[in-house]
Amino acid sequence: MSVQAHSPRVPGHAALGPLASRLVDVQSLDWQPTRFQGIEVKTLLVDPSSGLVSVLMRMAPGAVLPHHEHVLIEQTWVLEGHLVDKSGPDEGMECKAGQFIWRPAGSQHSAWSPNGGTFLAFFQVPNKFFDQPGQVLDMAGQDWASLWGTALPGS
Repeated sequence: MSVQAHSPRVPGHAALGPLASRLVDVQSLDWQPTRFQGIEVKTLLVDPSSGLVSVLMRMAPGAVLPHHEHVLIEQTWVLEGHLVDKSGPDEGMECKAGQFIWRPAGSQHSAWSPNGGTFLAFFQVPNKFFDQPGQVLDMAGQDWASLWGTALPGS
């Protein structure tokens, strides 16, 4: 049995058996910058075969997550601060600390955190970003279809 899912930057997981639990000491993980100014993540789980991704995300005051599409359901729990829809059908909607929001497959928007925030986010498949004209990228700036396209049901 091969384990596809993994927790990046967590030492010792590679030596575990395929059915062993994977403990992640989140506080010991370093925040990793993203290509979006003021947005950092701690990636907790990635499963390239299914597309499942779980991240702790931190946005500095005023940081913007540009126009993107939720390919499948996305779930976000705001731990600190807030998250506001900057554009899209729910423009102005604010999700505050302690609140949970989920977004349907196919929904699009941009988000920002005027005062900053920390969020726990779960993606069935990573978002598609449209910030580069003529390109569909993932959060890391890689070609979305080549990395995540085969994770979609029916592909």
